[in-house]
Amino acid sequence: MDTHGRTKEEIFNILKERIVTLQYEPGKILNEIELSEEFEVSRTPIRTVFQQLEAVKLVSIVPRYGVQVATLDFLNIKKLFEVTKVLDPLATKLAVTRLTDDDRKRLREIVLTLETYDTTKNYQEAILLDEKFHKIVTKSCGNPWLIDILTDLHCQTERLWHYCDLYFSDMEIFTRTFRKIIEAFDKKDEQMAEKYAKEHIEDFVEKIKSASFSLLTFTRIRKPAK
Repeated sequence: MDTHGRTKEEIFNILKERIVTLQYEPGKILNEIELSEEFEVSRTPIRTVFQQLEAVKLVSIVPRYGVQVATLDFLNIKKLFEVTKVLDPLATKLAVTRLTDDDRKRLREIVLTLETYDTTKNYQEAILLDEKFHKIVTKSCGNPWLIDILTDLHCQTERLWHYCDLYFSDMEIFTRTFRKIIEAFDKKDEQMAEKYAKEHIEDFVEKIKSASFSLLTFTRIRKPAK
């Protein structure tokens, strides 16, 4: 850490949040000097953070051009869901016998809160609760390799949730499958938990398809000029 500035971990988390929540739009060029001044550090830790962000595919370091926030590319999104459709249900299945009573209570509270939300007013809060739900389940799977992989993948899927807010009309996209997953946890039913975790992703993928034309346009216009 520089004497008076932020730590690299703090800077990484702040920039990651800005990218995931679309405060930094896809395609935006990040200015190393401006960020070093903002966080009161030298340019060296900023470069290190850029490398860390690139490792989790949130930015691209383009030689002789700069650091660009990753665009939302549907070919890559398709590949992302090929992985999450396998690993998220696996983590959910593993969590069935490992969740604590307190974990299950927190999951039920999340769903009860989501059921009170209105998509036109509370969509951003709903995304945060969706992320919290997944974090509780993922951390309970008991497999550190799987936890690390899904933590990075969920940054990407959360980013898509933020982009696609116009395509969601009610909270059922969250609550329908979450209720079933909680029921599976209560019954200690691994197959049921796995089934509805997969359905949760499939429901989201269907909504993503609705946004495909808009998203592809967004991606193209944000690419850097040659």
